[in-house]
Amino acid sequence: MNTQKELLREMLVQNKITNSYALDSITNENKRYKLNGEAASVGFIYRHIGETMNLFGYFLGIPSDIKNTTMGQQDTGNDYAIETSKLYIDSGYKMLENVIENSTDEDWLLTIDTPFFGTVSRMRLFSHVLFHNAHHAGQISLTLSKGKLFTTD
Repeated sequence: MNTQKELLREMLVQNKITNSYALDSITNENKRYKLNGEAASVGFIYRHIGETMNLFGYFLGIPSDIKNTTMGQQDTGNDYAIETSKLYIDSGYKMLENVIENSTDEDWLLTIDTPFFGTVSRMRLFSHVLFHNAHHAGQISLTLSKGKLFTTD
């Protein structure tokens, strides 16, 4: 048994479970909720998680056809289909599962040049993706419990 792979699998499974409490609560009725008029909507953050997971795959050697519409962007009120965002997130988790299965222990210490963090190990990038997911799932959870629909009127 490869202990490192098993640990990485366990981390990924826990990230999916923990985030699912917020992400599975997103509906067409609440996807436009915000904490305030300037904050990003639930739907924007949800799409951002999916896009970012897949775009970070590029640094792990897995390019994606998913276009960036959220990273470094402001929420301008686009109507993001939650079904598409869910597909992006599912695809991102599948990509990370494949990276785990197809990597050696040594691969995780290889370095990657990123425009965000400079040069980091593949392990640090992987852990950042999991943190990023949890961070934004927390924002969604808070927005679903305390936010409301803001209009531009």
